[in-house]
Amino acid sequence: MSIFELTGKTAVVTGAGRGLGAAIAIGLAKAGADVALVTNQTPADEAAEGIRALGRKAITIQANVSDRSELPAIIDQTLTELGGLDILVNNAGIIRRTPAAEHAYEDWQAVLDVNLNAVFVLCQLAGKHMIEQGSGKIINIASMLSFQGGINVPGYTASKHAVAGLTKALGNEWAPKGVQVNAIAPGYMSTDNTEALRGDPVRSKQILDRIPAGRWGTSEDLVGPSIFLASAASDYMNGHILCVDGGWMNR
Repeated sequence: MSIFELTGKTAVVTGAGRGLGAAIAIGLAKAGADVALVTNQTPADEAAEGIRALGRKAITIQANVSDRSELPAIIDQTLTELGGLDILVNNAGIIRRTPAAEHAYEDWQAVLDVNLNAVFVLCQLAGKHMIEQGSGKIINIASMLSFQGGINVPGYTASKHAVAGLTKALGNEWAPKGVQVNAIAPGYMSTDNTEALRGDPVRSKQILDRIPAGRWGTSEDLVGPSIFLASAASDYMNGHILCVDGGWMNR
């Protein structure tokens, strides 16, 4: 199954200190990639140690992705210390839950800075390098709220709709240059972002009742799709939003 091999490839994963990002980073390493783990407040040491135990290289990069001035160093450090850049996974994201009529502008701006603006800038920085080398894979993390409105999360919903649109726009432009840009839209996953939902017995039951798989997703559920979109197996996919949702969208 060499079509899924990532040996000799180098990946950058944002939000890699825990949860989905850590699982994706380790999964890419299991497929053969060296990985730069980008994190802000949560240490990525455990994920880095796991990657090195697989015989792959790993570096950790401390960066606040909401600060545009810190983003070029992510790409530069990866190229300097790992010697290349073939895969970018824009996983870092935040959410603010408040009814729209009461949603503070500061919360709106904070969510867009992390979930959208950082995604665009990192895509642009990595994309320039990938276009020059004639190949590359960019995976943006979208959401079920790239398709739906949600409740009490106007900033998050707006940002994830925009991530889906950006993925399609870049896919159109960069496919002829050998760079595939796609996105994964996770369903309702058991992460910190959904802690409030899982803790609400009424809302949690409503969500589970709609998921044909009958359970919340886990970080490991995104590993296979991430390897697929990072590998040669997806070379003819461009601007696609891949739902990994237990069947939520089918209902």
